[in-house]
Amino acid sequence: MPHSTDEPRPRGTDRAGLAVVGAGPAGLAAAVTAADRGLDVVLLDAADAPGGQYYRSPAPGLGAARPEALHHHWNAFADLSARLAVHRSTGAVRHLARHQVWTVERAGDEGWILHAVTGDDRETRTAVHARRVVLATGAYERQLPFPGWTLPGVVSAAGAQAMLKSGLVLPGRRIVVAGSGPLLQAVAASLTRAGASVPALVEAAGYGAYARAPRVLAGNPGKAVQGARYGAELARAGVRMLTRRAVTEVHGDERVEAVTVSRVDHRWRPVAGTGRRIACDALAVGHGLVPQLDLALAAGCSTRTGPDGSHAVTVDRSLATTVTGIWAAGETGGIGGVELALCEGELAALAVVREVRGGVRAKDARRAVALGRARRRMREFAALMGAAHRPGDGWSEWLADDTEVCRCEEVTAGRIRTACTELGAGDTRTAKLLTRAGMGWCQGRTCGFAVRALAAAHGSGTAPGGPDRRPLACPVKLGTLADLTDPG
Repeated sequence: MPHSTDEPRPRGTDRAGLAVVGAGPAGLAAAVTAADRGLDVVLLDAADAPGGQYYRSPAPGLGAARPEALHHHWNAFADLSARLAVHRSTGAVRHLARHQVWTVERAGDEGWILHAVTGDDRETRTAVHARRVVLATGAYERQLPFPGWTLPGVVSAAGAQAMLKSGLVLPGRRIVVAGSGPLLQAVAASLTRAGASVPALVEAAGYGAYARAPRVLAGNPGKAVQGARYGAELARAGVRMLTRRAVTEVHGDERVEAVTVSRVDHRWRPVAGTGRRIACDALAVGHGLVPQLDLALAAGCSTRTGPDGSHAVTVDRSLATTVTGIWAAGETGGIGGVELALCEGELAALAVVREVRGGVRAKDARRAVALGRARRRMREFAALMGAAHRPGDGWSEWLADDTEVCRCEEVTAGRIRTACTELGAGDTRTAKLLTRAGMGWCQGRTCGFAVRALAAAHGSGTAPGGPDRRPLACPVKLGTLADLTDPG
């Protein structure tokens, strides 16, 4: 969106001193902390209820007796929810649920306009005008394609957990969990608690890197304890832990019937002759999380490349971005988990209060110092985690030419390779133009990483230096865009 101070303000514009985008752990902490200190806050979120993906809960009609059993750190969420309810009742926080922010626009010296769509059809246009913004937009899951991954019964690891948390349903009864990253242990444990059989947890990277970083582990003892507890729980449930292995093919006619698990080398290349079949009726697979950056990029925020190879928003110690008036908290600044997100949300809000008031009370200053120390410690662990589970560059060798990479546009690995080797595509953009990979409904969120990797391997040999830039953070109808110029 072009920045302008001359265009008319959108109809229905709400005004606030602070707008928080995202009602997950980081956004909730930021909104409630700012309201506690007297700031006027608008909290925007696409979901029906606060909590984000992490604290996703069953609908009331499902009659879940103990929804907290599906979550860690539930007490923190319960506390934030109770404080949010109080602030909503007094008007200190206006929680705009089911509001999908699709871009941010500079409003000159007056701050920012956040454009959103809402309603059942997401066609109703609305906007929020805020002096300051905290972006807590979270992350989405990174997927690597492989033969058979489009079969019914293949779901993302986070998707399997979301099905259980929000719908109390399982993707199958015998579920292989695979990919890379600590999320896999949590998913496997949740599935076994719900009664599913998990014959194997297949981890491509392994966990040896953690043992080689004793200082970081010593600074985050809770993480080591949590990992040990998951390991013991999965062992009791009969889950085999297969490290340095990956699912390289899925078998079945109408849905998943089995998977092939192969040993991989340090670059994630499948080792010939090591494939073994495991019978299952579902596969939950994911290779880590990727920060959601669309709004930050639209605002002009700078990014950095993290240890896991993904891009994250660049922030300083107070969570301020490189753009004046915008802060970023939680996974937006790099994947780190719920404790880090809660810490950064509160820290960002205190930074906003400090700027608005020209300072903070001594108690809040001490709290900010303590939060800063905790954040540094947890960010060190996040960096270790990202480096330990970063995908190797040899994973694409398990792709057959007829393996679909872009599911929206049905673009295969062979077409992308041909675009690079025979049609002269030397970069990701040219490969996309020649094949339409990444131009479908999801706009490359599912296939983007794979398309970039294939273009780098078969094109110029180098990956692009920056993150994918999309002018819109979600699909928006042309009528909505055209309506922006209507003065009403």
